[in-house]
Amino acid sequence: MTPELTALTLAALLQCAQFLAYSVTANLQVGPKYAMGPRDTPRQLTGLAGRLQRALGNHFEGLILFTIAVLVITLSGQSNAFTAACAYTYLAARLLYVPAYAFGWTPWRSVIWGIGWAATLLMLLSALL
Repeated sequence: MTPELTALTLAALLQCAQFLAYSVTANLQVGPKYAMGPRDTPRQLTGLAGRLQRALGNHFEGLILFTIAVLVITLSGQSNAFTAACAYTYLAARLLYVPAYAFGWTPWRSVIWGIGWAATLLMLLSALL
C-alpha cells in the first residue's frame, strides 16, 4: 500500500471516530426519545455537540478532495516522498482540526484547516507536473 493510501485509510478511521464523538454528544443533548425517534422536528445542536457535528461535516467535504488526490497519485504511479509528505500533512491537520473546532481555538482552527487544504491542493498539482 502506498503511503498516500495508508494516510487515506487513517483519515477514514478518523472520520469514524469523529462520527462516534459527534453521535454520543448529540444523543446526550437531545435525549434518547428524540435520538431514536423519527426526528420529524429538526433540532439545532449547540455547544460541543454542534461543533463536533460541523467538524464532521467539514471532514466529509475535505475527504472528498483528499480521496481524489490520493487516487490520482496512486493510479498514475506518481507516489513519491513529496506526495507522501502531503498526505501525512493532511492527516495531521485533520487530527488537529477536531480539537481545534471542538474547543474553539481561534484563529488556529482556520490555520489548521488551511494547511490540510494546501496539502491536498499540492498533491493534485504535483500529479499534473
